[in-house]
Amino acid sequence: MSQTVGVSPEMAGLHTPEARVNKHKADWRGWKFMWPFAVVFVFVFIIPIVYAIYISFFKKQMIGGTKFVGFENYTRLFVDQQFWSSVGRVALFTVVQVPIMLFLAAAMALALDSMKLHGTKFFRISTFLPYAVPAVVSTMIWGFVYGAKYGLVGSFNDFFGTNIDVLKPSVLLASIGNINTWEFTGYNMLIFYSSLSTIPHSLYEAASIDGASEWQIVKKIKLPELRGSLAITVIFSIIGSFQLFNEPSILQNMVPGNAITTYYTPNMYAYNLSFTGNQSNYAAALAITMAVITMAIAYAVQLKSMKEQMK
Repeated sequence: MSQTVGVSPEMAGLHTPEARVNKHKADWRGWKFMWPFAVVFVFVFIIPIVYAIYISFFKKQMIGGTKFVGFENYTRLFVDQQFWSSVGRVALFTVVQVPIMLFLAAAMALALDSMKLHGTKFFRISTFLPYAVPAVVSTMIWGFVYGAKYGLVGSFNDFFGTNIDVLKPSVLLASIGNINTWEFTGYNMLIFYSSLSTIPHSLYEAASIDGASEWQIVKKIKLPELRGSLAITVIFSIIGSFQLFNEPSILQNMVPGNAITTYYTPNMYAYNLSFTGNQSNYAAALAITMAVITMAIAYAVQLKSMKEQMK
């Protein structure tokens, strides 16, 4: 005899079309949490960029008002010697200052991670403290330190009978680089140190038992771990260097003569064109061009880093 198995109505209802879940139904709950940021992002970031691109295709004239000129501002920019002089200056600044800063930051991070440094908490806070100081304040502090008459350099010259001037045009860019290095080394050091903190210390103990020296542990274990964080710090540093503005603009009034011109950096050039020269359209074209150059360099660094990590 065959047996009939009873099926409850609830179980039978699971196989009906009415009980199926619509997987294609849109879920807007994530957007509800995201829309405050999205609104601010659009109004603070997207709209200004679109407006800058828009006005870069126009030109203000003494007669006739604002006129659409297409790519004339961009073609003028590519033959502007002052613009390329400022770009070359920040490029030199980036090539020299960024490696020095990141080397010091990595050395500090390795010293902290070695657990052989006394007063690690004080060292970590004291090296990060310059980053917490506003750039305007730190530049003014260093400006008075650099002073050849009343600053620390002036006192040094009076005491030793020397004639050192760190604000003369030949070394001015290095003096600005010193300020930036003082400001951001601690910040980059914390990024490196956070990356090193993810390595289990049992790995160091195993390497020591196998006879690895301290330098071999750094070379074979710690330095490879810093590749990812190194790419991030390099990209951030390149972007920051090409945006150099606060330090030279504040030191401009402290430096004798005309060592810091209105086009000393691209950002200073754009600022002076817009607010002093009444050439906001040309300044917008300059800003967009610098943004494209910076993004291209940052993207190239990122691609190279990704290739290195895939090896």
